[in-house]
Amino acid sequence: MKLTCGNHVLDLSSPQIMAVLNTTPDSFSDGGRYYREGELDLSVAVDRARQMVAEGAAIIDIGGESTRPGAAPVTEEQEYQRVVPVVAAIAGELDVVISVDTSTPAVMHAAAEAGAGLINDVRALQRPGALEAAAASGLPVCLMHMQGQPGTMQANPEYDDVVAEVSAFLQERLRACEEAGIPRHRVVFDPGYGFGKTDEHNLELLRHQAELAPEDIPLLAGLSRKSMIGRLLGREVDERLPGSLALALLAAQRGARILRVHDVAATADALALQQLVDQS
Repeated sequence: MKLTCGNHVLDLSSPQIMAVLNTTPDSFSDGGRYYREGELDLSVAVDRARQMVAEGAAIIDIGGESTRPGAAPVTEEQEYQRVVPVVAAIAGELDVVISVDTSTPAVMHAAAEAGAGLINDVRALQRPGALEAAAASGLPVCLMHMQGQPGTMQANPEYDDVVAEVSAFLQERLRACEEAGIPRHRVVFDPGYGFGKTDEHNLELLRHQAELAPEDIPLLAGLSRKSMIGRLLGREVDERLPGSLALALLAAQRGARILRVHDVAATADALALQQLVDQS
């Protein structure tokens, strides 16, 4: 399985690492890391991206809107200023797929022009104009399931059958993409672990993850440092690496082709050992 991302082709015959680079002041894990005296420092962001590529990242995922539970919305201009200059700076320095984590059509368009190779949308292209912007970009898109919106999604998520409902949503968004001119070979599915789901919903989705996508649609899993690890194991954010690695391996074993992570080097080591065992 391969995924063409602008000038790059990702080989998804084995799981690839998507490294998180949040350019927001308030993300739960690395918020504010790339700011100096209140201003976004492009050189710091590029240096961090360079380090993550050296550690094994095939994709750098740049986001300018915090989607943690309870997060406040940002304006289009704020998101643009946090994302597009970073995309351009990294594209000018590194040979890596750049993913833009956005639901905003104008940001999709500008990021594609600046060198992005993938659109990663937690709202699955449901904002007005998003489908059209994604189709016009010619880039692949990752469609994520989320019940509700970031500010309220964890208030009281309910499902009759979480696996069936997430699968049905992703299939419906795939049809919407195809009708908008985005062919299925440019689509990735993300179950949206932690987005409008209880811990048991997340565990049930992981148990049945292989059922969530057809064989020709790659799956992305983002389980790194999730709050469910904190609740299930009693760990703070900076204590969640072992849990994150365990979930990454479980997701890969259940068909995830892209793993969205914060701890690139550790995840790369874990995947390398898993693949050595699987090849023997």
